[in-house]
Amino acid sequence: MGKLDGRVVLITGAARGQGEQEARLFAAEGARIVVADVLDDQGEAVAKDIGNAVYVHLDVSKEEDWGAAVRTALGAFGKIDGLVNNAGILRFNELVSTPLDEFQQIVQVNQVGAFLGIKTVAPVIADAGGGSIVNTASYTGVTGMAYVGSYTATKHAIVGLTRVAALELAAKKIRVNAVCPGAIDTAMSNPAQLDPTANTEEAAEALDGLYRKLVPLGRVGRPEEVARLALFLTAEEDSAYITGQPFVIDGGWLAGVSVL
Repeated sequence: MGKLDGRVVLITGAARGQGEQEARLFAAEGARIVVADVLDDQGEAVAKDIGNAVYVHLDVSKEEDWGAAVRTALGAFGKIDGLVNNAGILRFNELVSTPLDEFQQIVQVNQVGAFLGIKTVAPVIADAGGGSIVNTASYTGVTGMAYVGSYTATKHAIVGLTRVAALELAAKKIRVNAVCPGAIDTAMSNPAQLDPTANTEEAAEALDGLYRKLVPLGRVGRPEEVARLALFLTAEEDSAYITGQPFVIDGGWLAGVSVL
């Protein structure tokens, strides 16, 4: 038996990266998956490959898209038991050089997207008898990092939102937690993956070389490792007494700096 047998989980940003790995792992553990993204071709391919899944176009910053996604999920599977607010974007810029529209775009996707997910899906999870919400924050949601101020601000907000949602939704048997990944080898942190002319192997080696110096465990993280943490927080049998918490998964990066 799988850890998510009989469960229905909606995962945003599930066409690639961490979201895709979460969708695949959750499906392997018995869940029926709503693959949600704005990358329609990739998302549809993931849903088709998983099998027991449905794809829905979802711009997480638009409330009407969330309503449509919930209707699709209920039409296909009759309920929703879990939500993974995974979709997010990252831009590099110093604060004083960040255009207002860039800051607002990041807020709309990362912060407003998570808020709308909780607002729209939590009542449906409550109707199903309870379940779990996992928000994707970041290593930067519990510390600072230069040149990603807009992103960092939204990830701090997601940690706070997670705690408030956990308090308000506990009586409805909904647990709410956050994963806080450090450097993970996805298209977000390694844009070379999206460039067909780039040497992705060379780019991956360069990224790994950088994090060998920064991360105690000596390497960049893998999206499937984040997916396993999200599974732990979603599976009732593993995390039934955990809610309102941020879980850092960063290879020890946040622990500090080694002088050796």
